[in-house]
Amino acid sequence: MEESTVRDVETGSETGGEDALVGNVNKLMVSPPGYSGSPRKGHLVFDACFESGNLGRVDYISEFEFDLFIRPDTCNPRFRVWFNFTVENVRETQRIIFNVVNFSKTKSLYRDGMSPVVKSTSRPKWQRLPAKNVYYYRCPDHRRNYVMSFAFCFDQEDDVYQFAYCYPYTYSRLQHYLASLERRNLPYLKREQLGLSVQQRQLDLLTITNSDHLSPEREKKLVFLTARVHPGESPASFICQGVIDFLVSQHPVAQVLRDHVIFKIVPMLNPDGVYLGNYRCSLMGFDLNRHWQDPSPWAHPTLHAVKQLIVQMNQDPTVSLEFYIDVHAHSTMLNGFMYGNVFEDEERVQRQAVFPRLLCQNAPDFSFSNTSFNRDVVKAGTGRRFLGGLLDDTSYCYTLEVSFYSYMTAGSTAPVPYTEETYMKLGRNVARTYLDYYKLNNLIRDNRLTHIQSSEVMSQTVNRNGKGNVVGRDAADREKEKSPGVRQ
Repeated sequence: MEESTVRDVETGSETGGEDALVGNVNKLMVSPPGYSGSPRKGHLVFDACFESGNLGRVDYISEFEFDLFIRPDTCNPRFRVWFNFTVENVRETQRIIFNVVNFSKTKSLYRDGMSPVVKSTSRPKWQRLPAKNVYYYRCPDHRRNYVMSFAFCFDQEDDVYQFAYCYPYTYSRLQHYLASLERRNLPYLKREQLGLSVQQRQLDLLTITNSDHLSPEREKKLVFLTARVHPGESPASFICQGVIDFLVSQHPVAQVLRDHVIFKIVPMLNPDGVYLGNYRCSLMGFDLNRHWQDPSPWAHPTLHAVKQLIVQMNQDPTVSLEFYIDVHAHSTMLNGFMYGNVFEDEERVQRQAVFPRLLCQNAPDFSFSNTSFNRDVVKAGTGRRFLGGLLDDTSYCYTLEVSFYSYMTAGSTAPVPYTEETYMKLGRNVARTYLDYYKLNNLIRDNRLTHIQSSEVMSQTVNRNGKGNVVGRDAADREKEKSPGVRQ
């Protein structure tokens, strides 16, 4: 639903009229009150009528200041966090302050140095705004709500500037990425349409394994991974792409993993919410991660399809469904970390901690101390909790969380902001940790594994008879991973 702009409807209620916002601004020119005539340079034009866009209203405060209102999730006024909009018709050297005034959350990483991301026509790579230009505070002018203000100076008159809560990763981007993978005709990669969303968007399922190497009489180990059940948690998509990039690469670790494990990946559980620019909900206002117990084929079709597949695989005697990981992003904590389930059996508790401990060794940004195991009542409908109860005691279900903002490495004193690349790197490290978990290290021939840029596609090959040296990443590789610096 796209409407030009919806002005405040005074409800007389405590929450104020911004809950009535139902559409995104559409090429909305904001000029001084009382101004008539043709628009001048510097009369800003705001737009959020594009994929994953979100901006519900703009109020002119002064020539230098504007109040911005986040449009709530469709059919659910409770959630107002994600924003993504463009600004054009700027004047060179024009300095402004934008106040995002109606966040639904109070705790935020904005208190810890997080800042929005920006790009422009002439600088298409997303960058974080300097933290010193961002302020997060309770504002008496907005019923003491929390406001995030940021200062910005436009420097190119002809550029269109885009601002977002975090690096966007749209449904279209995923479709282009999966289409490019398909064109490679990789024998160990299969893409299927598992179902359709309410608005008829594709629910994709990837299967990555070397089927020739799996013997029919031996039980197959299966790892199932999902992402973007909460649409505004875009870092989850970068992690998921990092996992996929690594598993389809020629890296020797990836080759061994494909020989011994089946990976099933659903990269976008909530494509409608992602497309619409929601933060947490589906088109119909449902938080899908609270509906695993009884998903409706009509109201929650993507969840219903994934649950059916998992239940079916769990009943297959030839398959051992060993892992379910649901990838999210966290708005108040740093680093990557996991949530797991609580068990009475102490041995099972210990076994569940093995994978996060191993991941901690492979990923300098993963925090075991932030990892926790719980059975909160409010989390009962989540994938982790529901599947933890459904699957047998050799299966482990986790939520993998990553900070919207930054990570701290061991020994560092300052947080390192995440980039698209470092999110993907965490995904690659999640994938490679299965080599350690399944004790397949002795099947690697070349023990000089080093990181290469992006998807780690390497020329080394695995010895076909499966024999070789025990792998250990070389010293240079370890030092590189310890380094708190972010590779651009």
